[in-house]
Amino acid sequence: MSLTKNWYTIDEAAAKFGVTNQQLQNWIENGVLRTEGGKGKVILLNGDDIEQELNMTPSV
Repeated sequence: MSLTKNWYTIDEAAAKFGVTNQQLQNWIENGVLRTEGGKGKVILLNGDDIEQELNMTPSV
């Protein structure tokens, strides 16, 4: 069991990882982030997946 928080709302993830909500939405649409939700709506994003994408995305 992890002792750190690993699932974030879109707003929490944007603030924590320094990315825009739109970038997170793009990653969700491309299927690269695991999500939890209900009734067709994304509620939580997996932080490990966000970190992985940030490490793979070249910085501008």
